[in-house]
Amino acid sequence: MIVRAALLLTAMMLAACSVPTVPDQTWYRLPPPPAVEKAAAVLNLPIAVAGFSADGIYADQALVYALDPGARQVRQYHYQLWVDPPGRMLQRRLIVRLRQAGLAGTVTDELPASAEALRVRGVILRLDRTPLADGGVAAVVAIKLRADAPGHLPLVEQIYRAEKPASGSSVGAFTDALGEGIDEVFAAFQADLERNGVALRAR
Repeated sequence: MIVRAALLLTAMMLAACSVPTVPDQTWYRLPPPPAVEKAAAVLNLPIAVAGFSADGIYADQALVYALDPGARQVRQYHYQLWVDPPGRMLQRRLIVRLRQAGLAGTVTDELPASAEALRVRGVILRLDRTPLADGGVAAVVAIKLRADAPGHLPLVEQIYRAEKPASGSSVGAFTDALGEGIDEVFAAFQADLERNGVALRAR
């Protein structure tokens, strides 16, 4: 009887001391960008795209989710991360798009400061998974994009926003929807660049 009680006590102590299993970290990439049609006209300046900046939690690699449809309360996932910092991830995606469109002879992330170029900067304002009133989930994107040409006022300076419903509640479905939202924002920015770049093409 004493031995049985001792074994039971030992088993209880071991159970109390066991450490909960920690979830594995998972790193996510955006889906491949879509094919882009060639631009109607080519700018006469190279395009230099800087790394996007972001304030607060949007600068970190952890994915962000909102607790309410208005995104007044947001949190970061502890174990769901982007493979690259969001600022670099979006910079590279925009460069790929503008190169595929053939909007300029050179589209790069590196040019000397003294080089005459159209310089593009972006600020990430929102990049989060947001609950919808109907119980679904959406990816919300808000990015401020600015394009400066030498000797000109900003060619483009605007906040672009997109909201895309996810196909399901999984994080993977969210990242797919987020990719669609980012591509929609970049398409609108590219259209503004083409429309406002008439003066540059005439140089």
